[in-house]
Amino acid sequence: MDKKLTLSLDGAVIERAKAYARNRNTSLSKMIERYLSLVTAPESEKQKETFTPLVNELSGIVDLSEDYDYKENYGDYLAKKYR
Repeated sequence: MDKKLTLSLDGAVIERAKAYARNRNTSLSKMIERYLSLVTAPESEKQKETFTPLVNELSGIVDLSEDYDYKENYGDYLAKKYR
């Protein structure tokens, strides 16, 4: 059952949030509801909601060695890209 909630927020924050919601084809109420649902969820459920189902499914597919340096690898990639 939906209930009404009145909040007092900074006007600039409200306007930015409305624009953000509009750009994502959702309502400010739905955004706030999702946020509150996420932060109040039991710890066991938070990991599930943090990532999309696709990301959860793909997690752990790549097995990297302990000494893998992603920064070095990315630096090498950028160096080659911009030669």
